[in-house]
Amino acid sequence: MALPPTRLITRAELRSIVPYTPQHILRLEKRGLFPRRIQVGANRVAWLLSEVEAWIAARAAERKKLGC
Repeated sequence: MALPPTRLITRAELRSIVPYTPQHILRLEKRGLFPRRIQVGANRVAWLLSEVEAWIAARAAERKKLGC
């Protein structure tokens, strides 16, 4: 089942949502622990907002499961 269309967010927008450094985001992406970036231009990348929000929701669910 395909996800509904969503908007792309820039590196700056991602940084305002997820307080990780760009280097840490890249490490998480390479390990498959964070949504992969999309190359939208020669020097521009973006992330699907829906995937980032799903990642945040999964972290929140994990927190509840651990009783934090």
